[in-house]
Amino acid sequence: MTAPSAERRVLIVDDEEPARRLLLEYLRAHPQWSVVGQAKNGLEAVKLTQEQKPDLLLLDVQMPKLDGFEVLGLIPAEVTVVFTTAFDEYAVRAFEVHAVDYLLKPFSAERFGQALARAEARVGTQRAVAAPELARAARAPDSHLERLVIRDGAELLIVPTATIDYVRGQDDYVEVFHDARSSLTQQTLQHLEGALDPNQFVRVHRSYLLNVSRVARIEPWGQGSKMAVLKDGRTVPVSRSGEARLRAVLGV
Repeated sequence: MTAPSAERRVLIVDDEEPARRLLLEYLRAHPQWSVVGQAKNGLEAVKLTQEQKPDLLLLDVQMPKLDGFEVLGLIPAEVTVVFTTAFDEYAVRAFEVHAVDYLLKPFSAERFGQALARAEARVGTQRAVAAPELARAARAPDSHLERLVIRDGAELLIVPTATIDYVRGQDDYVEVFHDARSSLTQQTLQHLEGALDPNQFVRVHRSYLLNVSRVARIEPWGQGSKMAVLKDGRTVPVSRSGEARLRAVLGV
């Protein structure tokens, strides 16, 4: 006699109620999967994942507050993910970040069952994809980051890039100065430089990225060095090569 399958925990994440109802209906045919919650947006998805510890997320891509790729970068790597979406343009990026499957709406109960079978085989297997790659997958080709999602203790901060004053690199972390505060996030300055708009953010020093709209002037600083003085009076060191890049963007 075959032993019954262990119960698996699943979290449904979709901003549309009809889509959540359909997933609940399909799941009734798979009693080994227990629904531990429903989230209507990306922030709720991250919170419920922390609280309920699901084995599987049925995860929509386009949602308010955080999209599916951003959610993926904020949850434990061992949580299995099946994307569900009405848009086929995300498919390649979904598999690049090791999603188990990609269900294109509308999908049948049979197709849903196939995705669950794949998820069952992958439960507990960690995704070998770092957060920067997930963030890159969330962007359309040839586009730049419009916001950063930063975990600050139990709080998730959504930081529009336009509110960033400058960024300071610290090994595998960067400190982001924004909205009269600073926040640490685990990524490299080099990665962030490649993700931000180069017409807005300039690498002015090996350890600093600067929002050019915050610059009031450039002044001498010590022997052969310069500093950028921001409009609020704070200063950022500027190397020789950084000064050339900064002046090129500023047109001065």
